[in-house]
Amino acid sequence: MAKGYWIAHVDVRDTERYKDYVAAAKPAFEKYGANFLARGGPVTALEDKARARNVIIEFPSMQAAVDCYNSPEYQIAAKIRQEVADAQMMVVEGI
Repeated sequence: MAKGYWIAHVDVRDTERYKDYVAAAKPAFEKYGANFLARGGPVTALEDKARARNVIIEFPSMQAAVDCYNSPEYQIAAKIRQEVADAQMMVVEGI
């Protein structure tokens, strides 16, 4: 079974409240087997404009990645994130 990956490109508007998002999202990530491969850090934009924060999270499967996003646990966190950051998020199937 192919793994699933969250890829998120984020511009945080309120760094203090973003910490609340991170804390609120943790239970969902633990429940669905999330493994962070990249979280913030320096970025070199090769084409187009890059957002300030880029995250790659590996899940055991595509279904686990989608289920994590749709879970009640994560949706609590998502509401916080949507208030304090602009993001582009997607789930990509691994090979």
